[in-house]
Amino acid sequence: MNDIGALNLTACDREPIHIPGSIQPHGLLLIGRIGTHEIIGAAGETLFRATKGQTLEDYLGLSSVIDEAALDLGPAVLGTAVIDDILYDVHAFITDGHVVVELTQQADSPPMNSTFLANLESMSSGFERATSYADLFDSAARVFRRLTDYDRVLIYQFVDNEAGKVVGESRSDDMPSLMNHHFPASDIPRQARALYVRNRVRVIADVAGASLPIIGVDDAVRQIDLSDSTLRSVSPIHLTYLKNMGVAASASMSIVKDGILWGLVACHHSNPRPLPLTIRLACQALATSLSRQIKLREEAGLYRERIHLRAQEDVVLGRLGSDVTLEQFFAESADDLAKMMRADGFAAVQGADLFVSGQCPDPIDIGAVADYVRAPAAIKAFWTACLGQEMPAAEAFRDLASGLLAVTMSTEVPTILMWFRAERLQTVTWAGNPHKDVPLVPGAQLEPRVSFAAWSEEVQGCAPDWTIAETESAMRLVRSMLEARNNRRMRALNAELSTTLKENESLMQQKDFLLREVNHRVQNSLSLVSAFLRMQGRDALPEVKQQLDEADHRLKAVSLVHKRLYQADSTEIVDLSLYLAELCEELKATLSGKWANIISTRLAPVLIETDRAVSIGLILNELVINATKYAYQGEPGPISIALEQHRDSFRLTVSDKGIGAAGVTKGTGFGSRMLASLVDGLKGTVDYADNNPGLRATVTAPIR
Repeated sequence: MNDIGALNLTACDREPIHIPGSIQPHGLLLIGRIGTHEIIGAAGETLFRATKGQTLEDYLGLSSVIDEAALDLGPAVLGTAVIDDILYDVHAFITDGHVVVELTQQADSPPMNSTFLANLESMSSGFERATSYADLFDSAARVFRRLTDYDRVLIYQFVDNEAGKVVGESRSDDMPSLMNHHFPASDIPRQARALYVRNRVRVIADVAGASLPIIGVDDAVRQIDLSDSTLRSVSPIHLTYLKNMGVAASASMSIVKDGILWGLVACHHSNPRPLPLTIRLACQALATSLSRQIKLREEAGLYRERIHLRAQEDVVLGRLGSDVTLEQFFAESADDLAKMMRADGFAAVQGADLFVSGQCPDPIDIGAVADYVRAPAAIKAFWTACLGQEMPAAEAFRDLASGLLAVTMSTEVPTILMWFRAERLQTVTWAGNPHKDVPLVPGAQLEPRVSFAAWSEEVQGCAPDWTIAETESAMRLVRSMLEARNNRRMRALNAELSTTLKENESLMQQKDFLLREVNHRVQNSLSLVSAFLRMQGRDALPEVKQQLDEADHRLKAVSLVHKRLYQADSTEIVDLSLYLAELCEELKATLSGKWANIISTRLAPVLIETDRAVSIGLILNELVINATKYAYQGEPGPISIALEQHRDSFRLTVSDKGIGAAGVTKGTGFGSRMLASLVDGLKGTVDYADNNPGLRATVTAPIR
C-alpha cells in the first residue's frame, strides 16, 4: 500500500468523535457552570437564548440542587422535567469542569414497574438456558429485538485483528441477513471502540437528522468532552456508512468482558426511532447479563478441555516406564501425541534423529522449521495458525503445515516437539468488499464503502488455531518427558558408575552448597545495602529519608526476584503472581501498620521471563509508593492490585479511592522517569483513568 493510502486509512482513527461540538436532534442539552449551575451553553440558538442566565435547577423545575459529588462518581439520572408540555427524562454528568444535562423524551416509554422488571429478569434468565453459543446469541438477538422493536438486531463479536463477525441475528423479513458476515476493523475505529467501553449504550435515532450545534458564552463551550453523552452527534463518515447500509436509525449495546470490548449488540431500523431512557437502561442491564454468560461459558469450556487433555496425557505418559527411552516412546506414542492435539502430523527432532507420524513436511523442511522455533520455543510453547506469515519459507508446504505448535526440551542435544495442522481453506463472507478503494489525491477523505452485499474471500495458508489448553498440555508433556528422561538417565548412570557414586554425590553436594553459598552471600549483600539505607535514613532530612526508603523498596523488589529464582526449578522464567504477592507483603511490612489490611491483591498466574519480572516488580513498587504518597495525602487508604492475562499480554492495575487525578505525579522526579523508562523497556503503556473515586493506573505490555 502506498503512503497516501496508509494516511487515509488512519484518518478515521484520528477523528475527535468525542468532541463533536453538536448533538443529535432528538433531545436537548444544557451546560452549566460548576458550583453555581448557571446555564452558559445549550444545543441550538433558540434554547440557549431561552435559558441563558438561568440555573439548571430553575429551568428544569428541579426540587433539589444537583449533587455534583454524586456526578463525580459517574453519569446519573436526575428524574423527569416538563419542557413546553413535553415530559423528558433528565440525565447529567460532569465533564471538563462543566455540568452537562441531557433531556430525552419519555414518549412510548414503558413504566419501570414490577411487571417490566419481571419481564427483564425472564429475558436474562433465558440466556442461562441456552444450550450452545449459537443458541445463546440467537436468543440474545431475539430478546434485544423484542425490547427495542428494531427491524434487525445483530450480535457482533470482535475476532482476530479487531475485525468483527456477526454470530447472532434476529430480523424482519424486509431486512437483509448479515449472519456470519465479517466486517473489517476499520469499520469501527480505535477511538470508537474505546468509547463503547466507556459509554455502554449508543443510540442514533435519525441518521438523516440535522445535528444541533452547541452555542455558548464562549467558543470553549463547544469543545467540551462529550464521551459520556447519549446525545453526542455522529461522525459524518459513520452517518454515510449507515446510509449506505440502508439504515435510518441504529442503536448499540456494548458487551464488555473483564474490561475488554468483546462485541456489540447492533440494532438497525428502517425508519427513525429513538430509544427512551427506560429501554436504554434495560438494554444495558441485559448486555451486562449476556457478557457474564459468555464469560462463564468460556471458562467452563476451557476447564472441560483441560480435564480432557490431562486424561489423555496420563494415558500417553503412562508408557514412559523406567526402561523406555525417548526414542522408543516416540516410536510407540507419536500417533497418540498427534491425536490428542487434534494435529494432522507430529514430529520430534533430536540432533540428527527424526521421528515422524501422520502428515508432515519433508524431513529437510521439518529441520528448517525446527531451526526456526528452537530458541523461541525454549521458554514457552510457540504456536501459530498461519506459519507462512511468520516463516515465509513455510509457504512451500502450507498444505501440510500451516499450523504449528512447538516446544523445545532443553537437553544436551535439544529435542524439539512439533505438532502440525494442515491448511484449511476457509471462505470468509464479508459484508461488502473490505478492501476499500483508497483515493490517490493527497489529503482526500476516505469514504465508507457503498455496498454491503455479501463478498466472499478464500483465506489460504491458515489452519485451525491452537487453544490455551493445548499449549499448556504441550508444555506439561515436555516437562514430564524431561523428568522421565532425567530419572532414567540418572538410574543408568548409577548402574554404570556405581563405583564412583560417592564421588558424584559429593560433587552434587558441592554444587548445591556453592549455589546456596552464592545465593546466601548475594542475599546478605543486598540485605546489608538495605540496612545501610535504613541507617542513613534515621537521621536524614524528611525528603532524603523518603528517597532512601524508596530506594530500599526498589532494592527489595530486585532481591525478591533473585530469591525466587533460586527457589524455583527454572532460572529463566518466574510466576509473576507469586513474585508480586511476595513483593506486596514486603511493601506492607515496610509501610506503617495501618496499611497492612487495606492493600488487597487479585493476581492471576502469568509465566514471564526473569528480566521482565524485575522491571514489572519495580513498576509495581513505584505505583504503590505513588498511591501511598499522593492518593490519600499521606494517610492510609484502600489500594487494590490486580494482575491478569489477555492473549499475549499482561495487565497490571493499581487503583485507589483517593483524590483522583490530583494525585498523578507530573513525571519530573526520579521515580516517574524510572517508571516511564521501565514501561518503555517492556514495550508497554501506562494509562491513568478515573476510578470514581480515585485513580486507576493500568500497565499493559507483551508477556514476551
